[in-house]
Amino acid sequence: MTDARAIIARIRDGGQPSTEDLRWFAMGLASGEVTDAQAGAFAMAVLLKGLSEEGRVALTRGMRDSGKVLEWDLPGPVVDKHSTGGIGDCTSLLLAPALACCGAYVPMISGRGLGHTGGTLDKLEAIPGFRTGLTEASLRKQMTDVKCAIVAASSDLAPADRRLYAIRDVSATVESIDLITASILSKKLAAGLEALVLDVKCGSGAFMKTAAQAEALAQSLVKTAQGAGCMTSALITDMSQPLATAAGNALEVIEVMETLTGTSVNTALWDVTVALGGEALALAGLASDAKDGEGRIAEALESGAAAECFGRMIVAQGGPADFVDRWPDRLPSAPVMVEVPALDDGFVTAIDGEALGLAVVHLGGGRLREGDRVNPSVGLSDLAGIGEETGAGVPLAMVHAVTEDAAREAVRVVQAAYRIGAAPPVEPPLVMKRIG
Repeated sequence: MTDARAIIARIRDGGQPSTEDLRWFAMGLASGEVTDAQAGAFAMAVLLKGLSEEGRVALTRGMRDSGKVLEWDLPGPVVDKHSTGGIGDCTSLLLAPALACCGAYVPMISGRGLGHTGGTLDKLEAIPGFRTGLTEASLRKQMTDVKCAIVAASSDLAPADRRLYAIRDVSATVESIDLITASILSKKLAAGLEALVLDVKCGSGAFMKTAAQAEALAQSLVKTAQGAGCMTSALITDMSQPLATAAGNALEVIEVMETLTGTSVNTALWDVTVALGGEALALAGLASDAKDGEGRIAEALESGAAAECFGRMIVAQGGPADFVDRWPDRLPSAPVMVEVPALDDGFVTAIDGEALGLAVVHLGGGRLREGDRVNPSVGLSDLAGIGEETGAGVPLAMVHAVTEDAAREAVRVVQAAYRIGAAPPVEPPLVMKRIG
């Protein structure tokens, strides 16, 4: 008879549990047969001793299968993208409709802000009326009608992950690559995907600060997803500075809309979206290779087709019918706006992205505690990038706040997050490496 204590002891002592053991443990997490104490001990044992590649696949599959796994009968491949999180990373809002324009079906299950990083669902909920919680019937109808949706995971998708995730958060085991891998992929694969592209962020604004850490996670994610039967590749992309020039929910939606409609295209945001989309289309068989796929994604963006599809998605999920035409009037704005003056002359040589993300959280744009309400209007805009020349008193950013006191504190944090030197730095490449 399978026993949670025996499984934990085997990992603790440096052994590897069987596929059946890990599947049983995942099911026990979902059913409650595994206690909180046992789940915490399991997470700590995995953090300290690790799982084999086969073990990661088994745990991921078990957690995926602990709830409902969607199946699709659609006239095209079901595709998704996942980002490990960063500052100003709003590519999902561009990529989902662009992929849909290129023949993919995109049931994108996304998350909320975590730590210093923003959440895709929080960004979309800055749009009045937008609903992220869809029934399965509504999601299926939207896949047929619109071909893309960006939604929250329903309670019956990967319930084992929901339980283990909460326990990891309070047991100092969040950093385990094995558990990060199983957590990310169990939810994504429960959506019934045929192809998945991963954006693994690397740098000061990411969870993985170094190239070595990012590559280790990317390798784990790609091998595990492929082992579980999903065509997958990953791009390691730079997060040494915000991807957009804004950080904050409504402010990032503004930047997305400017790029979608061609009003003011953010080149970095565009380039990462096109690179990820090219990978996804190639994986799904909708392009001959990634380069061909990149051209198709770029065409969907340039032609306005992606903007039109985005508008249909907004309407389908409860947002304004005229959003694409009147988005400046439809998004909330903060009552206090204050410039952040640079303290020195020179060039921006480095940016503490995590500090910028936490500044947004403390302004009210994220959650300090579970259940906190998010203010969609606050954040940072007009962020100076690495390599830009500046001078004492020249604005590095604009703070959008609810009160003057909150704005003043954010100004101090942003100033401290910027490093200014005498010579321009060598900027890192936007796409650092491909894994898969």
